[in-house]
Amino acid sequence: MRRLIGSIAQKGLTLIPLRLFFNERGWVKVEIALAKGRKSYDKRKKIKEEIIKKETERALKRFR
Repeated sequence: MRRLIGSIAQKGLTLIPLRLFFNERGWVKVEIALAKGRKSYDKRKKIKEEIIKKETERALKRFR
């Protein structure tokens, strides 16, 4: 756990919860992962792809 906290502080990584498990005692276990955020150019690319996908779906819907 300390190693994960150290890498978060130094490298700009983020802890992301993937799954939650509940055991018989009522305790919760969390499966976590380290992730690196997107760069600004990646964000713009992703937004552009989503817009193009929505426009093509609308065009196909009108065509039918």
